[in-house]
Amino acid sequence: MKAVLYPNFQKRNALGCARRTCDMLNYTGIEVSISGQFRDNFADKSFVKFEDIDVSVKNADFVIAIGGDGTILRCAKYLIGTDTKLLGINTGTLGFMAGLEADQLDKLALLKNGNYEVSERMTLDVTFSGDEGKTTYTALNEVAVKSGGFRICDFDVYSDGYLVGKYRADGVLISTPSGSTAYALSAGGPVIEPDLECIEMTLICPHSLFSRATLFSCGRKLRITDKTSGDESMVISIDGDLYRKLGENDSIEIVRGKNNVKFINLIGNSFHESLCRKLCRPIK
Repeated sequence: MKAVLYPNFQKRNALGCARRTCDMLNYTGIEVSISGQFRDNFADKSFVKFEDIDVSVKNADFVIAIGGDGTILRCAKYLIGTDTKLLGINTGTLGFMAGLEADQLDKLALLKNGNYEVSERMTLDVTFSGDEGKTTYTALNEVAVKSGGFRICDFDVYSDGYLVGKYRADGVLISTPSGSTAYALSAGGPVIEPDLECIEMTLICPHSLFSRATLFSCGRKLRITDKTSGDESMVISIDGDLYRKLGENDSIEIVRGKNNVKFINLIGNSFHESLCRKLCRPIK
């Protein structure tokens, strides 16, 4: 049995947590590997193997992301198209997607005997069409299409070729159920249980009295067309990382992703327990 570590040492306490995680996994009898860029941090642990994550993830049983939600999202990209499962250990501020906190590492022993639950999270495939042809990216949380400057945007949204609406807003979020508790929640969207399969559309600061979040069947093909005139183009970000500009009349297409991401739940916390514990109180 093999586990791959994906730590973010920019997070406070992440290094200490990663070293303790290695020790716990080794004690449990699980092989541990980590990227060679962290060799100096684990040189004293002879049982740790060093290899690039894009190689090691293909034959691993688990990948353990140590950091915050952003770390978990970046880690999830490596799992697309594999059967490898993802466990997040929170050393960040919120860690809503994490399955463990840094003081619960004793629970890692449950990995050895398979005493855990697996939650499959749907993704979104986002296709850009440009001079270089079509390029597709995958989002676990959301696709944000928004103003590249300080001006309001004009854009059209289609579902299976049908015009849903012409909008003026700072932008629009197309989210998975997992992403409903991220940017979309801050923009006024609903909370959606992560094992539901649907696509959420939430406008960002719409110039309207009557705009509401909309849920689409996961089988729909959505298209967003930039109608903003002048030099102000809209920009695209995928899970907060990828940026790309659109021009006037440029479009992107969004469909349900071909692959799910498998999340591990070691301690039996329900989605609503995590919601109340982490989002129903001030973040310190």
